Amino acid sequence: MPASAPSSLLLQDLHCALGTRPVLQGLSARPLPGGQVVAVAGPNGAGKSTLLRCIAGFLPCQAERLELDGLDLRPLAAARRSATVRYLPQAAPGILHLNVYDCLRVALHAQGRPPADAAQRIASTAANLGLTDLLPRYLDELSGGQKQLVWLAQALLHQPRALLLDEPLAALDPNHQHHVMRLLRRLAGEQNLIIVVVLHDLNMAVRYADQVLVLHEGRIIAQGPAEEALAPAVLARAFRLEARVERCRLGTPFIIIDDLLML
Repeated sequence: MPASAPSSLLLQDLHCALGTRPVLQGLSARPLPGGQVVAVAGPNGAGKSTLLRCIAGFLPCQAERLELDGLDLRPLAAARRSATVRYLPQAAPGILHLNVYDCLRVALHAQGRPPADAAQRIASTAANLGLTDLLPRYLDELSGGQKQLVWLAQALLHQPRALLLDEPLAALDPNHQHHVMRLLRRLAGEQNLIIVVVLHDLNMAVRYADQVLVLHEGRIIAQGPAEEALAPAVLARAFRLEARVERCRLGTPFIIIDDLLML
């Protein structure tokens, strides 16, 4: 897929309530640039999944600004918003007895693409994600990691400008976790994508994210490079951990947890 000009996602003063419970309470972030993987971290109930669903348009919200490249996302029709911002929920779709090629073809059919263009797009996307050999195989025969790549391929077929992933590493083994995160880093750079990914594993965030948003009680309390956003004071406030970011002898950052703080 050809690269385009870098995108920018702007979030200012977002508010969202689930029933009578306020979840996002004036959430604001500095502009999120294209070509980066942005990790969203925070304790349970901080509003991480709600934030992604508000950006994607699946939950109503109020905001001073919710824009992608200066385009206000809020009034967009569902089809146009979905083509611009793709959202992958944590819960995997139900498995149908389709092979991978047909699964991707169905995803493209919703866009009304001509068959020749669809075949070319499927072939190039599958090659980019290392799925070519899996195209004739059925979804219910695949491993969890392989299925995750298929869902990712479905999203990328639509050539979004922003990709929102809610805990894409859940239930994956360590090899597939690192494979997916390396792939996201590569795709963000090659396609100038904004990739916003909810991660519970802070070491994955430290290792692979260009920047981290730390949510606490519906607000962003830290934003920046991982070693800055996950400073000891932030880790203590958000996660009740006495912890710090260190580097191994190879220079790879990782988090050391020294103790737990009182809840």
